[in-house]
Amino acid sequence: MQEILLSVIMGLGLSAACGFRVFVPMLLISLAERSGHLTLSEGWMWLGSDAALIVFATATVVEIAAYYIPVLDHFLDVLSAPAAAVAGTIAAAAVFVDMSPMLKWTVAIIAGGGSASIIHAAKTAGRALVSGTTLGTGNCLVSTGEMVVSAGVSAASMLMPILTIFILLLIGSAIAWVYHKIFSRRKISQELEVHP
Repeated sequence: MQEILLSVIMGLGLSAACGFRVFVPMLLISLAERSGHLTLSEGWMWLGSDAALIVFATATVVEIAAYYIPVLDHFLDVLSAPAAAVAGTIAAAAVFVDMSPMLKWTVAIIAGGGSASIIHAAKTAGRALVSGTTLGTGNCLVSTGEMVVSAGVSAASMLMPILTIFILLLIGSAIAWVYHKIFSRRKISQELEVHP
């Protein structure tokens, strides 16, 4: 039972990391499986293959570089929304152990894909807030932060799954803060329009 719980926590952490960057967690999963630091569930060993490693490494480099190009970063946020959900589902399903296939896929789709989607939506809103307040000049800093958080959450999820609970709570608090900032600004601007 403890192994199942740890694998679910690890899967949620990896899924959340996919919300920040789609391919960084997948690359780290591939590297961890190849090095023997991560045992994937049955049917997912291909994530550690040479072909998967090359694909994930190339996609990671392209994804990271593209986020530093103005305008393209926002376009990627829109395109990567469904990709983040799919990657989050795959990352979760790959590490869930000792579960029936129906339970594994149900939890992977709802919790894994859901957490990746929520993180991605919050990240996109946060990026829009930063772009609006800095006229786009803060986007490079945001891109670097997203990449570092994605890699850090992925590594922590695989090395210290219990720590992942606290990291996810911290990320959840940051998401709540971002949404509070966005909605409070909208409310203030609406009040100014009504009462000039």
